[in-house]
Amino acid sequence: MTADPSVFLEYSDASRWGATLAWASESDEHSAAPVRTSRPGRRILLAWLLPLLALGTIEIAGRLGWVTSNLLPTPSDVAKALLELGWRTVAGHVAASTARVAAGFAIGATSAIAVGAIVGLSSTARSLLDPSFQALRAIPSLAWVPLLLLWLGIGEAPKLAMIAIGAFFPIYMGVASGIRGVDRKLVEVASLMRLDSFALVRRVLLPAALPSVMTGLRNGLSLAWMFMVAGELIAASSGLGYLLTDGRETSRADLVLAAIVLLACLGKLTDSGMAWLEQRLLHWRDAFDPQAEPR
Repeated sequence: MTADPSVFLEYSDASRWGATLAWASESDEHSAAPVRTSRPGRRILLAWLLPLLALGTIEIAGRLGWVTSNLLPTPSDVAKALLELGWRTVAGHVAASTARVAAGFAIGATSAIAVGAIVGLSSTARSLLDPSFQALRAIPSLAWVPLLLLWLGIGEAPKLAMIAIGAFFPIYMGVASGIRGVDRKLVEVASLMRLDSFALVRRVLLPAALPSVMTGLRNGLSLAWMFMVAGELIAASSGLGYLLTDGRETSRADLVLAAIVLLACLGKLTDSGMAWLEQRLLHWRDAFDPQAEPR
């Protein structure tokens, strides 16, 4: 009896993928890809170029009287407003907002990873849960405020719930889409290697879905800061959202801009930390970098 060539080709292809999967965790010392080096100094310079130009332009325009200070205060006026508040007051507002974001993000991220994994691994769960989550995802942040106040009252609970809701949906999308986007051939090879369900998730699905998961975590963290402001705008006695409200009620644009600058700095700082973590976890990925050059 003559063997079917297509069977041999399928077996060869499966063997090739099996070898790739088995050796993926080993060192890549024999790789032919060129080693890339980047220029961090140039990146830092470009990153600061636009903010410095904007601040300088606003300062010059304010000094020359092109714009009124009650509408657009100069950067020096904003810095003076922060100094007038005192570092203890500013640190207290920053600490209160940061603590709320950390707690709400932890709650939302934990829930999103669990639900996203279930939806990504089960077609039944996807049909049951995903349509409802997609509808809830379209609800604006401020629409949750009156309902959360009715349910949870005035206190920390509605603020944490707001932040958790904001962080939940992008992380859920990243986890679910990342698992569903895993190459089917990798799963087939894992079954040929007789991996159990836990080993399949740990050695195949999780590493392959990790780029999407990290993207979802970064987006979720950004939305957590946005929802934090929405939560602190109502019934808060501390935090950067409260500082925004105080500046609006006293008609102090410098105070409002000071809170906005602090929010931008904190958001950038936390995002940079998440980007560093992503780089550490995905060090094996040979991604395209237009600023890197072969060495």
